[in-house]
Amino acid sequence: MPMTPGDEALFAPWLERWDLAADGEPIVTPSSRLLPVRRDGGPAILKIALEAEERRGAELMRWWAGDGAATVLAHEGDALLLERALGPGSLVEMAHGGRDDEATRIIARVAARLHAPRASPPPSLLPLTQWFAALDPVAASQGGLLAEAAAVARELLRNPRETSVLHGDLHHGNVLDFGERGWLAIDPKRLAGERGFDFANILRNPDFALATSPGRLARQATVAAEAAGLERRRLLQWVLAFAGLSAAWHIGDGEAPDPDLAVAEIAAAALAKG
Repeated sequence: MPMTPGDEALFAPWLERWDLAADGEPIVTPSSRLLPVRRDGGPAILKIALEAEERRGAELMRWWAGDGAATVLAHEGDALLLERALGPGSLVEMAHGGRDDEATRIIARVAARLHAPRASPPPSLLPLTQWFAALDPVAASQGGLLAEAAAVARELLRNPRETSVLHGDLHHGNVLDFGERGWLAIDPKRLAGERGFDFANILRNPDFALATSPGRLARQATVAAEAAGLERRRLLQWVLAFAGLSAAWHIGDGEAPDPDLAVAEIAAAALAKG
């Protein structure tokens, strides 16, 4: 997405207020604008949220206080200043380079840190029951695989296990190499519910080609379940449910749901095998 003339003006007040110096080209996403900066000579990233979901995530990043997630250096309104990931590692490259199992285990270790209890109460969180609200209406109109995914989701949400604070979008692109600080998470959704949900996105990532390659989902379900201490079948159920939810979101936005339906079909087939 190209930078619009007004985007650069978003950064200017915060560069002045926090005494920051631009240190790279802006990064444009649908929900935020980011700019590499330096503060007192140290590298950081300035993020301006454009959507409420991004603003909620900033509150959770502050609560994690750098334990399992990037450290928040400053936060006010729509603006968030984070430590910048400068390590050479990439979980996406790792997964494509024959180290898929290792990448999955790294994400599982990060998730364990994020899910651990803290002394202070977390910020207000969105329950998974609300996060999944879009699935049932679309499934009722579409039927088929989406109806199956919705039925599985209802059962999972009705009887949750091991509930905790959730990242909500934990995958290879949201766990970065911070050098000596290790692998840390960014961009949470600030959810609450069964911790197993946070591992479903690993199996849907890092991209469609790898996620749907023969045998990959079944293999990583085993790796993730062992690394996280989860029941493998229940993890596959979360994959089916989440793929259905993502497909419902795409349908609601008038977009093709084919990639998510493909993942849902693989998960459903794995579940049918027992």
